[in-house]
Amino acid sequence: MIASPRIRVLLAEDERHLSSLLQDFLESRGFAVTATHDGASALQAMRMESFDVALIDIVMPELDGLEVLRAAREEPAPPEVIIITGNGTIETAITAMKLGAFDYLAKPYRMAEIEVLVRRAHERRALARENAVLQTRLARVDPLREIVTRHESMRGVLDLIGRVARSDSPVLITGESGTGKELVARAIHSGSERGAGPLVDIDCAAIGSSNVEYDLFGHEAGAFPGATTARTGLLELASGGSLFMDEIAGLEDRLQGVLLRALEHRSFLRVGGRQKIELNARIIAATNRDLPRLVADGTFRADLYYRVNTIAIVLPPLRERIDDIAVLADHFLRQFGGATPPTLTDEAIRVMRRYRWPGNVRELRNVIERAVLLASGPTIGPDDLPLRDVVASMPAAPSASTHSALLDVERAHILGVLQHVSWHQGRAASILGISSKTLYRKIREYGFQRPAP
Repeated sequence: MIASPRIRVLLAEDERHLSSLLQDFLESRGFAVTATHDGASALQAMRMESFDVALIDIVMPELDGLEVLRAAREEPAPPEVIIITGNGTIETAITAMKLGAFDYLAKPYRMAEIEVLVRRAHERRALARENAVLQTRLARVDPLREIVTRHESMRGVLDLIGRVARSDSPVLITGESGTGKELVARAIHSGSERGAGPLVDIDCAAIGSSNVEYDLFGHEAGAFPGATTARTGLLELASGGSLFMDEIAGLEDRLQGVLLRALEHRSFLRVGGRQKIELNARIIAATNRDLPRLVADGTFRADLYYRVNTIAIVLPPLRERIDDIAVLADHFLRQFGGATPPTLTDEAIRVMRRYRWPGNVRELRNVIERAVLLASGPTIGPDDLPLRDVVASMPAAPSASTHSALLDVERAHILGVLQHVSWHQGRAASILGISSKTLYRKIREYGFQRPAP
């Protein structure tokens, strides 16, 4: 089950002595409190972090409490707001409630009264979020619909996904490139209690190691030259949801240690920051590398491996699921072929079953999409597939020439898709079934040049 995080409270009170007393009391009662002393700072804090409840004084410098309340209601996930004032009137109270305040409290007040109101406000926000989750689940289609299989080992994977989704433990998904690790991660997230929250992903191997720390943890203004404003990190953006760390084996040793500490303590600091931020995201990691061997070689930390490997899901390569090739091919034909998709001839299926599919399901998807785009009739034969020459000369195990031929196939396919969408990289990445970062890397690797307008 998901551990209940502390109630996060934003306190905006310009009387610093009173603010300090109230902060100390609330923290002694188990709340996580961030204190500000003017309306502008309160609004900035609200936009930088997620709070459950905000205690806002009416009379403050720069922006008064009602202005802060009005602006807060426009945020995507605003906290419940309790307005506090020392010179309140009935008109002020009515205005605050019309603007969406949870309640209104006049000074002097008792500390116990504040605690009761904060807990009630949090309960209402929690109920609203729970209702949103239930509504989303009712409207959600089966998250496993894209994982098509008849193979026994993959059926076991589907069953495991359904069971682990209900927990909040870290998951490590391993398998060769193209076996569907990201698809499994999305299915786990969608089927979990966090399914209505965000699924944030990071490709640890696609970005420079110097940027991973900033991407994961965010940074404060002034943390490094050029950092003029603060930035929210992916761990913080994934709050209430899941963080998918693809190719986690690509993390350098120092960042492995920083991530391990965050997972162990369930909190972290932004780069250049001093205030701890609670970690409220499920970690789903993936890699196509042999992590136990990397641990044995000393290039991946054993303690981090055991931390992210609480639940392990291993995806078999497509060459071990030969019976799935025709099923998957038919699925992709219907996906790309429109109302009347073409069909594969028996000879085309035989060629596909002989091929070893080093790029796995992703490669099969790309081959079928290319065949559909170039098909001249209602059927697709062996000559319509970019596999015949490869299969004809293919040895028992993949060779260097086979690998080179596969790269040529991939290069031609990616270039063809880019030309088909007039070099719109977002649409091309979607068609190819890869991330925009991966497509950008492939463009650089193959030396593609965008044609002049």
